Amino acid sequence: MKANSGLKKSRTKIQMVLTALVILSVVRQFFLGNYHNMFLGILTLILFMVPQFLDRKLNVTIPPGLETVILIFIFSAEILGEINAFYVKIPIWDTILHTTNGFLMAAIGFALIDLFNRSDRFSIKMSPYFVAFFAFCFSMTVGVMWEFFEFSMDWFFGMDMQKDWIVPAINSVKLNPTGANVPIHVDVQSLVVNGETWNLGGYLDIGIVDTMKDLIVNFIGAVVFSVIGILYLRNRGKGKLAASLIPQVRSKQEEELSSKDQ
Repeated sequence: MKANSGLKKSRTKIQMVLTALVILSVVRQFFLGNYHNMFLGILTLILFMVPQFLDRKLNVTIPPGLETVILIFIFSAEILGEINAFYVKIPIWDTILHTTNGFLMAAIGFALIDLFNRSDRFSIKMSPYFVAFFAFCFSMTVGVMWEFFEFSMDWFFGMDMQKDWIVPAINSVKLNPTGANVPIHVDVQSLVVNGETWNLGGYLDIGIVDTMKDLIVNFIGAVVFSVIGILYLRNRGKGKLAASLIPQVRSKQEEELSSKDQ
């Protein structure tokens, strides 16, 4: 209990610091006249309230450790990534966030299926492996849907959410002069666009490498959480790491006590 109380205090301090930084960013963007970034800052403040909203509406207790990860993820994606252009300044920033996203979406999927698994309305009780598998599939589905969104924004609105990638060599059957189904390897040193030569050191890929990289790291994050979920369900209530990261479904008695406290 003392350890959990300490985590809650740390979570509250981190949330206060991040909220203050977001407010300062919103004010700064207002004076700079950058209203798009100001809107992103306001959106960040709204997203900060999502964990508490889920806690109250779904009867799910989000542990302080997981909530802290969620808050830092939102701040890193919107304030650092978008407003301060960390996606461009730090090449691996997008990779880090997609890995974290895979982890967080698995946590949400885990909480949803565990909510049904522990409900008195359902007679079927699922094994820890099935619950973890569902969490993994949920995370991957969200990751795929996000990539659909990025592609749609790039295709229809001319954005660059699927970041370009420099490919130094290509292997293609289209380049085989005999027409055989045998790929020809070609090293690419330069690229010609509308008659202008760009010495980029390779072919400019416009999304497929970025998309596959994002899905791969999402997969890694989902697998890591699924393993933690299995260990947690097999030894429910034990282990400090799992307890700080696994969303827990409140019982009716716990929910009644929570309502009285409020």
